Amino acid sequence: MKRLGLYGAGLFAAHNINGGGSEGGGGSGRGVGTTWLRIPGLNDLRGVTYGNGLFVAVEWNGTILTSPDGVSWTAQTLGTDNPLSLPLSLSGVTYGNGLFVAVRDDGIILTSPDGVTWTQRTSGTSIWLEGVTYGNGIFVAVGGSYSRGRGTILTSPDGVNWTERTSGTSYSLASVTYGNGTFVAVGYGGTILTSRDGVSWTERTSPTSQGLLSVTYGNGLFVAVGKRGTILTSPDGVSWTERTSPTSQGLLSVTYGNGLFVAVGWNGAILTSPDGVSWTKQTSGTSRGLYGVAYGNGLFVAVGESGTILTSPDGVSWTPRTLGGNDLNGVAYGNGLFVAVGEDGAILTSPDGVDWTRRTSPTIDQLNGVTYGNGLFVAVGEDGTILTSPDGVNWTERTSGTDNPLSGVTYGNGTFVAVGEDGAILTSPDGVNWTARASGTRSWLFGVTYGNGLFVAVGEDGTILTSPDGVNWTERTSGTSNDLYAVTYGNGTFVAVGGYSDLWSSASAILTSPDGVNWTARISGTDDWLLSVTYGNGLFVAVGVWLFVGTILTSPDGVSWTERTSGMTPRLNGVTYGNGTFVAVGDWGAILTSP
Repeated sequence: MKRLGLYGAGLFAAHNINGGGSEGGGGSGRGVGTTWLRIPGLNDLRGVTYGNGLFVAVEWNGTILTSPDGVSWTAQTLGTDNPLSLPLSLSGVTYGNGLFVAVRDDGIILTSPDGVTWTQRTSGTSIWLEGVTYGNGIFVAVGGSYSRGRGTILTSPDGVNWTERTSGTSYSLASVTYGNGTFVAVGYGGTILTSRDGVSWTERTSPTSQGLLSVTYGNGLFVAVGKRGTILTSPDGVSWTERTSPTSQGLLSVTYGNGLFVAVGWNGAILTSPDGVSWTKQTSGTSRGLYGVAYGNGLFVAVGESGTILTSPDGVSWTPRTLGGNDLNGVAYGNGLFVAVGEDGAILTSPDGVDWTRRTSPTIDQLNGVTYGNGLFVAVGEDGTILTSPDGVNWTERTSGTDNPLSGVTYGNGTFVAVGEDGAILTSPDGVNWTARASGTRSWLFGVTYGNGLFVAVGEDGTILTSPDGVNWTERTSGTSNDLYAVTYGNGTFVAVGGYSDLWSSASAILTSPDGVNWTARISGTDDWLLSVTYGNGLFVAVGVWLFVGTILTSPDGVSWTERTSGMTPRLNGVTYGNGTFVAVGDWGAILTSP
């Protein structure tokens, strides 16, 4: 199911939303549903460096990942505070003088002696910082502000105390490096600046007006790369020559190691050169944007969109090191296994919600929902797609008899029920043979659940339908015109969630019912857009989004709700409970667990 997401000008366009939740049972536990851990490496990675035997990568949402070998990665906890509750991007990272230094889009600077323990530093500016390097005994960070019309340069002898320097340019600066006794900073409009000491800067004549996004030094040569595949070289940082590039893709980062320059960019672009002059396209195996590249310990590491991490010993042959970052739209638990489904037919499984394995999917259609019942996982998605699996590993595509997108699926009373666009309702006794049922509505149905002898489906404009058998359906009065995206049952109560969002505002909707017939609106205490809900361990958990940030609400009874910290994830689309753990999934492959 495709629906326009937040900020329709292309930023979250045509993402998928799943309805439905899983039932859980029994008891209550301290910390369950309250504290959430994000599974690392599935958001945009903006930069990477190597130092002291460790690769360090920084993420769009403020997380820092570390790896001793480029293969196994660990998320580190930051000692920072974000009072706006908005994702603040980590844009760049470097290592020097025994210290890792990372810069952020609000001017904040973080430092760490080991890549694990991080301390927030005051830079003296709130301007976006994009790049940072170390050389000649000092750290230099660069950035800029279009509104203020100047490039920003900061210097520090220790990474702790920072001083702003005069850049002399009105263009924002994107990257800085050090080599051969000279700092070189590059930026938009083809800007090139040089400095011997990091304090006094001189603008140099650039052969291009294209934005320059990264610069490095190696083998006696500065190399700068940028928009439209631009490549420049200079032996001294002063005189620059434009080189022939084999790509028109924007190049976002460049590094040098093992006798080779490696540049990476949009749509998985990777170029290599032994001399900075002659460049060769390499196959990356991904179409995702690559934002950063570094060399260390005999290995090139490139990072990018949706947690993409690639490694190469030679710059030519590249190996992916993550699950990938498909949007995940639904998650279920059954037979000792979590199963998450999403974009491009993605199917992931985990025994514990922490360690995930990608499974072979028989479809590239987007999957919107998944459930477990009668020894079978059933997943549904675009174009009427239905998949089944006895174990979550081996999947078979089934004939649904409809081309309508299917949004949610549940199991109860010996019957699978799937719902979707145009009021579509399908039922099956075995997950294999499906029959279309009359719903009595043309509204898009987003979610469905079963509880207390009753199927309940929810959808557009507050639509609620109930059925004792999945065959005969009755429309109920919801009392809301908000879209309802998901519904679950627990502790004698049905809970439906939804809301709306547009460019300027959003609102949440929560309804409860003891019988599926009579519904009462509840106060969520938030304007967040709610997209999924589940019940387990004596707790209802609802997830969604506010602005760019994943939302989590919990309630012991469906009436009183408390907002929880999601850890700055993107939109959360699905949540389930199993084996003592809540698991939430979302855009860009985000996965969270609690406890």
